[in-house]
Amino acid sequence: MNALETATNADAERTDRLVERLFENTLGALELFSVYLGGELGLYRALQEHGPLTAAQLSEKAGIAPRYATEWLEQQAVAGLVETDPDVPGEERRYRLDPAHARVLTDADDPAHAAPFAHMLAGIGGVISQVAQAYRTGAGVPYEEYGRAFRHGQGHINRPAFTHELAGTWIAAMPDVLTRLEAAPHPRVADVGCGQGWSAIAVARAFPNAVVDGLDADASSIADARAHAEQAGLGDRVRLMHADATSLRDTGPYDLVLLMEVLHDLSRPVETLGAIRDALAEDGVVLVADERVADRFTAPGDEVERMMYGWSVTHCLPTQLVEKPSAAVGTVLRTDTVNGYASEAGFGRCTVLPVENDFFRLYRLDR
Repeated sequence: MNALETATNADAERTDRLVERLFENTLGALELFSVYLGGELGLYRALQEHGPLTAAQLSEKAGIAPRYATEWLEQQAVAGLVETDPDVPGEERRYRLDPAHARVLTDADDPAHAAPFAHMLAGIGGVISQVAQAYRTGAGVPYEEYGRAFRHGQGHINRPAFTHELAGTWIAAMPDVLTRLEAAPHPRVADVGCGQGWSAIAVARAFPNAVVDGLDADASSIADARAHAEQAGLGDRVRLMHADATSLRDTGPYDLVLLMEVLHDLSRPVETLGAIRDALAEDGVVLVADERVADRFTAPGDEVERMMYGWSVTHCLPTQLVEKPSAAVGTVLRTDTVNGYASEAGFGRCTVLPVENDFFRLYRLDR
C-alpha cells in the first residue's frame, strides 16, 4: 500500500467515525425528546405510581390518546428506558419503570436526576431558528423566548446539587461563613440570579435563622420561585424579587451573597460584582459556583468542555447578546477570567474552594 492509499484510507476512517458519531447524536437527541414527553405528560410518574401498566391503562392514568400511549411505551421499551415482556400480545403487554431508572427520570431531588436535560433541549429546539437569525445579525435571543421548558430544565437540573451540596459541602468549605450562618441571630443571604429558587430554599432550610433574598431578572422564574418557596413553607423567610443585582445596594448589607451558575450569564459581570461588593456586610463573602471547564482552551476537549460549549452556542451566548454592550462570556468561564472580574470589581481576594464536583467550580470572593 502506497502513501496515497494509506492517506485515503485514513480519511475514510475519519469520515466514517464522524458519520457514526452524528448518527449516535441523532439517536440521543430523539430519545431525549421522548424523555421530555415522558416528563411533560406525566407518563413516567404514572408508571412509577400505578405500574406496571398496559398502554390502555397508561392512556387512562395520564390522560393521553391510546395510540400515542402504545407508540411511546414501545419506543421506551426498545430504548431500554422501561421494561416489558415482548412476547406478551400488544394489548395485554404491561410496562414497568425500574426504580433505578425512576431516580433518573422522576425523582427531582435525587442526585441522579438527569431528565431535566430533555426539557433544556426542548427549549432550545423551540427557538433554534431565532438563534440562527441572531448569528446572522449579531443580535441576541431573550431568555424568555426559550420558554417554560428550558426554564424548568435549567432549574431542575441544578436542584439536586443545590439541595444536597450547597449548604453541607459548598458553604461548609468556608468554616467562618458556616459559623456565622449558624450562630448569628438573623444572618442575611442574597441569591443573585436565583432562577426557580432551589438554592435560596436550600439555604433557608439549612439555616433556620437566616433570611434569604432571591432576585432574578426573569419575571417567570421569580413566579416559579415564589410558588416553590410557598410549597416548601418558607414564604416568610425567602423573599423573591424581580430585580437585578444593583438593587442589593438598597436591601443589604448581606453576610453571604450567592451566584449559583450565574456569573457566566451576566452581560455586565464586573458591574454586577461591584454592586454585590457594595451590598456586603463588613466581613461578608460571595460564593460563586460556575462551570468546571478546563484552565485553558484545548481542542478537542473532554465531554464537560464539549457540553459547556454546546450550551454556549445555542443558549448562553445568544441570551447575553440581547444586552449591549455585553461581555459576551458564553458558558465557558475559566478561572483566570473569574479572577480578573473579581479584581476589577474591587474584591481583595478570589479563592478556588477545595470542593470536588464534576460540573461546578466554587469560588470565594472576599472584600
